[in-house]
Amino acid sequence: MNRDRALVHIVLAYQNMLNNQAAYFRLMTRRPRRRWWVRPVNRRGNEHDFFNNVIREIYETDHEEFFRLFRMQPDQFRHLVRLVEPFLTKRSIRTPLPTTLRVAVTLMFLAHGDSAVSKHFEFRIGTSTVHKVINETCKAIWDALQPIFLKHPSKDEWKNISKRFEERWQFPNCLGAIDGRHMEIQCPPCTGTEYYNYKGFFSIVLLATCDADHKFTWIDIGQYDSISDGGVWSNTEFAQDLENGEADLPDPKPLPLTTAPPFPYVFVGDAAFPLSTFMMRPYPKKNLTAEQRIFNYRLSRARLTIENTFGILCAQWKILHKPLSMKVENAENLFKALVCLHNFVMSAEEAVPHGDRRYCGPRHLNVMEPDGSVTAGEWQLHQSQHFRQLGRVGANYAGSVPRGQREFLKMYFNSDVGEL
Repeated sequence: MNRDRALVHIVLAYQNMLNNQAAYFRLMTRRPRRRWWVRPVNRRGNEHDFFNNVIREIYETDHEEFFRLFRMQPDQFRHLVRLVEPFLTKRSIRTPLPTTLRVAVTLMFLAHGDSAVSKHFEFRIGTSTVHKVINETCKAIWDALQPIFLKHPSKDEWKNISKRFEERWQFPNCLGAIDGRHMEIQCPPCTGTEYYNYKGFFSIVLLATCDADHKFTWIDIGQYDSISDGGVWSNTEFAQDLENGEADLPDPKPLPLTTAPPFPYVFVGDAAFPLSTFMMRPYPKKNLTAEQRIFNYRLSRARLTIENTFGILCAQWKILHKPLSMKVENAENLFKALVCLHNFVMSAEEAVPHGDRRYCGPRHLNVMEPDGSVTAGEWQLHQSQHFRQLGRVGANYAGSVPRGQREFLKMYFNSDVGEL
């Protein structure tokens, strides 16, 4: 009997200990009670904040300063707000922040690389609200702009891109230039070395192609940097579609002014990319013949478009000048938004005379001289050590067919009909 009572006391004591531990855990993990629903500094935001005073004045009186703030003109800003507004509409008991303010906060954060705290003081909204606004707006920008400014080209659109490459850069049957970048991020939690690259920092990979007018035509974002170099390109859906012949590309056609057999459409890349039937890369730099040097020069002129495109993107959006301190998913949404914003502004500037363009004028671009040297554009002054070029992303081995295509293109560039 005494033994049973002792057992009951032990069980009760054990339960009491568990209850005390649970209560202590709830106490330690309980969120502190909010002192204010709205902090005092934010209560009169509509009267004294940066948005309702300085920005409105600049919007009406000084378009140059407006461009410095948002990287676009006021009419482009209004158009962007109209496009994203359906994706940012909220139904709430509390009055939601206006879409115009949300877009302004996000564009300034991206354009100047500021912190959420600085936006909290400028716009008189909570710091946590700033984080939420930026993430939601970046996603809305992608959802609104991608179907218009980054849609997958049709066969006719690919042909138009190729025509522009032939007109501007004298490289026929070219569908675009390709390159990639590492974007440094802070170590994501619970990921081990998945995002740790061979250069010694954590990053996500951005691969992209562009057209002859420095607009992106395809992107792949977010691959693990722990993937082998050769796997970065081959793991993309686009590369697999190209390899399997499932990409919706135009049929081969003869090179201009020739009666030779049809030549396939190709992309151009640097030595980091593999030579293939749909990818042209330069000859190795050692012991080049004169004909090979001419081929490399012509290919490099066309490939300079993607370097300029990445350069302008990095120069205009200063958020790329520091490691991204956010979730990987949010970082990917930020990249998607930047690419779409780049195409959005570039498309709007097509109607502006070339010398008057502010986002991507002639002084911004690298230019290749006839002797093969490169005259640096202004974007070179704004390079970022946190937005770096990829190393080798594909195997160096190439079969006889792609090598034969490169030889054929080399002979064409050195012929009378293929000269500049």
